[in-house]
Amino acid sequence: MTSNPIGDPGHGHSPAAWTSVLIMLVAIAAGTVGLFIDQLVVVYASAVLLVLGPIVGFIVSKAGYGVNGPKYQPKGH
Repeated sequence: MTSNPIGDPGHGHSPAAWTSVLIMLVAIAAGTVGLFIDQLVVVYASAVLLVLGPIVGFIVSKAGYGVNGPKYQPKGH
């Protein structure tokens, strides 16, 4: 594979990024439903889940599934 001349690091094209975004997307959806049905416990739990999303993404990235990690296999487009 040739190197990218513009130096794009490949943001969002790794299992770590997808995991982080999926967790945060579920948190936003659950928080919206919890706010709509007036269940503040669900809203607060989803706020905690929203904060945990980037933390989990960082941990998964450090485990080797980030863009430059040894366990990451880039897909050709």
